[in-house]
Amino acid sequence: VTRHPSAFNSRHAQPLPPPPAPPRPLPNPPCHPGLLASKQSRLSSLLPRTMKLLALLMLRALDSDPEALILHGSYELGDFNYFQRGRVKEFVNFFAKTLAKRVPAGQRSSVEHEEYICHVHSRANRVVAVALCDREYPPRVAFTFLMKAHEAFAARVPDETWLATTRAAAEAAAEGGPCHVAELDGELVRYRDPATADSIMKMQNDLDETKIILHKTIDSVLERGVKLDQLVEKSNDLSVSSKMFYQTAQDQNSCCSMM
Repeated sequence: VTRHPSAFNSRHAQPLPPPPAPPRPLPNPPCHPGLLASKQSRLSSLLPRTMKLLALLMLRALDSDPEALILHGSYELGDFNYFQRGRVKEFVNFFAKTLAKRVPAGQRSSVEHEEYICHVHSRANRVVAVALCDREYPPRVAFTFLMKAHEAFAARVPDETWLATTRAAAEAAAEGGPCHVAELDGELVRYRDPATADSIMKMQNDLDETKIILHKTIDSVLERGVKLDQLVEKSNDLSVSSKMFYQTAQDQNSCCSMM
């Protein structure tokens, strides 16, 4: 009897084994909060830090002036809440005027206050340039910026103009007076990114005046027996709300330090 090959195969062929099941993924081990925090801190250390350049002010600080006079002001306060910007600007002006009268002519100084640093460049004619930055901003870039600001101000504003400017005229003109240099508004934006000024820094091997840059705290700049709290309270540049905000912040810091 001749059997068809298909019949033989269908009766004697063994079924194919099922394919092996894919390996089950191992469950992720629980991550300890401390380990997670350390990983996040290592990651944040690899990320570029944000550097802030908040303001540039040009001031007159003659010996005959009872307090420094703001001739020009450029501000970049967009990182602050809209309702905080007014108070921040008042304190920027307050610190600039406080330091301009206390840094001697022909010197540069970096003065710390909390997380910010005021870089000050006072020229012999008592025109003072002040830049407010955070601690991450490179000091060399800041002082290069102040040097350029002095050059632009001297080129645009004649001596007789800034010498004749009265306090009332400066306050009334705000940021649009005869001593305001619009070019410096754009330079403040450009120098907010220190990398854009890198080529300028490399060409500027030495600063134009070989004076020592003094690094101080604001308390060490003030005269003996004078406290910052007293200057804040007496200042006419700060509104009542700004003074209350300062006092509240000081009280909170005191509580934290006591705890």
